[in-house]
Formats: sequence, C-alpha cells, structure tokens
Amino acid sequence: MLSCRTGHSLARLKFSYRHPAHLSILFVMSLLLTKGVVMQGQNPARDPGPRGAPIGAGQPIASLTADQLRFFNDAASRFVASEGVQQGLGPTFNGDSCGVCHSQPAIGGTSPSLNAFPNIGQNPQVALASAAGASNRIPFFVISDGPVREARFRFVVDPDGSVDRDESDGGVHDLFTIAGRSDAPGCMFAQEDFQRAQDQHNLSLRIPTPTFGGGLLDAIDDATILANMSANRNTKREQGIRGRANRSGNDGTITKFGWKAQNKSLLMFSHEAYSVELGETNQMFPQKRGFGGNPPPAACVFNPLPEDRTNYLPATSDPVGVPSDDDAFTTFMRFLDQPKPACAGMNCSRSIQTGRQIFTDVVKCALCHTPSMVTGQSSFARGLNRVQANLFSDLLVHHMGAGLRDDISQGNAGPDEFRTAPLWGLGQRIFFLHDGRTTDLLEAIRQHASPGSEANGVIACFQALSEQQKQDLLNFLRAL
Repeated sequence: MLSCRTGHSLARLKFSYRHPAHLSILFVMSLLLTKGVVMQGQNPARDPGPRGAPIGAGQPIASLTADQLRFFNDAASRFVASEGVQQGLGPTFNGDSCGVCHSQPAIGGTSPSLNAFPNIGQNPQVALASAAGASNRIPFFVISDGPVREARFRFVVDPDGSVDRDESDGGVHDLFTIAGRSDAPGCMFAQEDFQRAQDQHNLSLRIPTPTFGGGLLDAIDDATILANMSANRNTKREQGIRGRANRSGNDGTITKFGWKAQNKSLLMFSHEAYSVELGETNQMFPQKRGFGGNPPPAACVFNPLPEDRTNYLPATSDPVGVPSDDDAFTTFMRFLDQPKPACAGMNCSRSIQTGRQIFTDVVKCALCHTPSMVTGQSSFARGLNRVQANLFSDLLVHHMGAGLRDDISQGNAGPDEFRTAPLWGLGQRIFFLHDGRTTDLLEAIRQHASPGSEANGVIACFQALSEQQKQDLLNFLRAL
C-alpha cells in the first residue's frame, strides 16, 4: 500500500518550530519540495468537471408517508416561488426566492449553472438588479457566468466612511434594495458601496451551501460527532489536524449548519436565510433589516410585520397550508435526501476505486472529510432514523490558514475557521470554496494549503502524488 511521509514530516516540523517566521519558511519549502513535477510520459492531472446525468439529487428521503410527501411537495413549490415587495421582499435582498441560490444540480443544491435559469441565461442576480424597474447597480463580483454570492463586511464602517478595525462586523450586507421597483413606490434607499469596501479590504464573499441531506445532518447527534472527533487522534495530531465543534452560546450543544457551522438547526438556518437573503420578516426574525444594524427608511416598509407567519386560517381546509413559508422550507430540506454517487464499490471504475483508497489511506483527506456518520433516533420520519449519512465531513470547524481566512467570526468559529464542507454531491458542483473563487477542483484542493492551515500536511501528501494518482483522486471526488 502506498504511504505518504511528506505530510507527517511537515506536521512534525511545524510543531518543532514555534516562531511564525520559521513556520512561513517551512510552509514555502514544503510547497517547493512537493510541487509535483510532471514526469515524462505523464499527463498533468485535471479536473474532469461536473458530471452529467443521472443527477442523483433533489429527491425526498425514502419511506415518507403520503401526507409527509404532500408537505414536501408543497414546500418544494414554495422554495422556488419568486416574491415581490407585497409578499415581503426587501427592503434589502440578495435573491427573490430560495431557488435563486439553491438550484445546482437540482432544487436544494448550491449556486446555479447558466442552464438552471434558461429564460435568463446568466447568473440570476444580474437580472434581479433591475427587476420590476429597480435602480440597483450590479456589484463588481456578480458576473453573468459566476456564482450567486452574498457579501459580508469584516469590520464596522463608521459614519464618516472609515473602517473601524477594532470592531468586528461579520454580518450580511445585501446586494440590492427595492428602491425604484414598481411595487415599492416612494422607497428611496441607496445600495451599499461594495467597491469601496473592497478597496478598504473590508469585503468577504460567500456562495450558498447545498441543502441536500439537511435532515440527515440535523439528525446526527452530538455524541456521534464527538466520538468521531476523538477517533484517529494520534494520526490527526501528526498531520496537524485539531478541529473542534462550534457550539451554541446558549445551551452549549453543537452547531453544524452554514460555512462556519454557525447555525444550530435547519429551522434556524431557514428562518435566518429568509430574513437575510430575501429581507422577509418571519416569526424568528420579525424586524426589517437595513444596513450596518440600522433600520431601513420607514417609506421602504410596506407590510405589517412579521410578513411570514403560521396560517391559522388557511385559504382552504388543507393542513398543508398551515405552516409558514420558512417552516415549509425547513420541511423541504429535512425531507430532502442525500445525493447519490455516480457509482458504488466494485461498480466503479478502477481509477475511482484507487482514488478512494488514496483519499482515505494515502493523502488522508478522510481525517476531516469523514465518509459517513449514522443519524440518531429521529421522530420526524422513519427515513431519518438510524441512517448512514455519506456526508464526507466531520461537521467540525478547522483553521484553514491565511489563504482562506475571511476575518469573519460566527459563533465560536474564528476568522480563519470553517466547517469541513460536506463533499456529497461534489461531482456536480460548479463553484468551490466559501467564496466561489474557482471552478477548478484541483485548484480548490491546492487552496487548502497556506500558512496556519490544518490541511498543510494533507496537501503536502497530495502534491507528492504522481499525476495519475492525482487524477484518480479527482475522478473519485467527481463521482461523489
């Protein structure tokens, strides 16, 4: 069996030298030593790209009752429904439906491809800037063939426009306002100046996280996560891996949703997104948002609050109409099944089988990207109870170093810490890393290495592979 010694050596060196300058020198040396020279006769490894059909995602979990399936289908239709000001959009927003952000490769996924919106033919945020007559400028980081994005400010901006680097912000600053829209008469509300934020080194970007298998993630109990964290402790220590759980500041339990595992549950995740991304008030977030923690102009608030609520008297006697929209979104994500890989076991090509062995035993990616965990006993549905969730994540946060640092703290996760991104469904994703900076899976892997990253040892192992071994690993990942 192949073995990688480079990562172990790097980890030992890393902990032998305490001075930051020594760490930086060692990091550069490790990259130079492990850059991976293409030998004569070898083709350079390359990302094979998103795989095509079958999609293998977007379906409900097994064993739903007929009534549960009706609630799921109703929730799915609400998930993609576009909303205007009268339904609660704005005053600030990033999208007008959940489907704008979560549609690749199926509803519930991540940032869309161009063909996800064939009538638009481009990133849907481009058209949203001027929808219904709105007067928004398109931010420089929103491009036709790029990902859907949200913006966060790292630090608070003072009234004079200067950045106070002693006071963290970290919150979402929506891209657009409803000013100028035909359904928002009299609203005057200027956009944020994102170019200035970029020039002041105060801008951090995010792309949507996939919601496939959300109910399974919700059903993994804390004891399972902690037991997995303790497993292979010595090997993790050799590699410099020391991930930890993000936790609720109130009850101390583990939080696991979002790029920094900052949200406790699907319920919190959906309600917060409705408020932050669409600007719609709800039972958990009943106040309208402006910018920088300030309320919006009164002339831009058109509806009684909260706008989304339990329908105690639905239009029909059908109980499917009782839940609020964001409660329905929770149901949709809870009953949304995990993505299915392109193949399994011996049905996979030799390259994919070899790639999995390299992933687990050689490069040791699986120390953080745990292939599977078993859910606890769920009362929501039989299909969530004691199920093997093939998430490829430990649901912990890890220091990812200077290269991925975004200076955003959420919960107990600090400026360079991120949740180990679940890799299920990776084979059909287009954009990678928290800010969508690359469409190249090979580059995304390399970006895991930088001064201070817990992944440095693992990436040194990856760089030491032959080009064919790298290709096998990429083929395995694109089969997920």
